[in-house]
Amino acid sequence: MPDVVTPEVRSRMMAGIRGKNTKPELILRRGLHALGFRFRLHDRALPGKPDIAFPRYRAVVFAHGCFWHGHGCHLFKWPSSRPDFWRTKIDRNREVDALVSAALLEAGWRQGIVWECALKGKTRLPIETVLAECASWIRSDAPFFEIKGSA
Repeated sequence: MPDVVTPEVRSRMMAGIRGKNTKPELILRRGLHALGFRFRLHDRALPGKPDIAFPRYRAVVFAHGCFWHGHGCHLFKWPSSRPDFWRTKIDRNREVDALVSAALLEAGWRQGIVWECALKGKTRLPIETVLAECASWIRSDAPFFEIKGSA
C-alpha cells in the first residue's frame, strides 16, 4: 500500500519524533521527583544513556516506546510500507537493548523498563500505580524491573 503523504512530508514527520524527553519519560520524571527521588538524565557515562539514572540506588529506568522497541502489545504493529527496513531497524533496537542490559549488569547497575503501554492506550495502568511500583523497585535491591500495560 503506498504512503498517503509525500516523501518530504513523511521525512519531516519522522524527524519530529524525539528520542529524549518523550511524554512517557516526562510523566515518570515528574512523578518520581514528586516522590522525593533525585536523578540524572541521559547519563553519558552509563551504557545506553538511560533515560533516568538513580546513582544513590545504582538503578536506571528506561521509558521504552512500544513501537520502537518491538513490544508485543496493542501499540505495536509491523508497518506495511517498507517492511524490510522496519524489521531490520526494530530488530537492531532489540539487539542494542540486550547489549545495553548486559553492560549495565556487568557495571553493577540495576535496570528498570517502563513500557509505553503502561502509560498510554487501552491497557494503561493508573499513573499512581506505575509510580508506586517504580518507587518500590528503586528502593529494593531487585536487579530487574519491568512494567507494561494490563493484558
